Amino acid sequence: MTYHKPTAHQIDWSAPDLESLLRKTEGWKLDNRSNHEPQHVEVFIGWRGTAGQPAVLVWERDKVMVLETLFPLRRDEHVRVVRHFGENLRTAWGIVVDTREGHRDEDRARGVYVHWLQVR
Repeated sequence: MTYHKPTAHQIDWSAPDLESLLRKTEGWKLDNRSNHEPQHVEVFIGWRGTAGQPAVLVWERDKVMVLETLFPLRRDEHVRVVRHFGENLRTAWGIVVDTREGHRDEDRARGVYVHWLQVR
């Protein structure tokens, strides 16, 4: 097996062809919600929150969750996310690391907020 050391390529970011390509992507708003089967969950605000509010888990990987809610959450808010699996419950504890209003047309029509949680 032969090992080839990767070579660095110089990129001219001001090249007209590259600038044209980059301009085409300026308005893109990407999200990953379509890659995960949505799951209805309950969100409890604060570690000791007693009243759960409905939310939808739209993406999860490693120690990150993305939730949709019809109410705002604050950054650095501590939350508990409870998922129902038949008669069993699974609880995740997390902190809101980013939050925003939804960008999609259907999000705006419904008043959806999108929140990224770091799960502990």
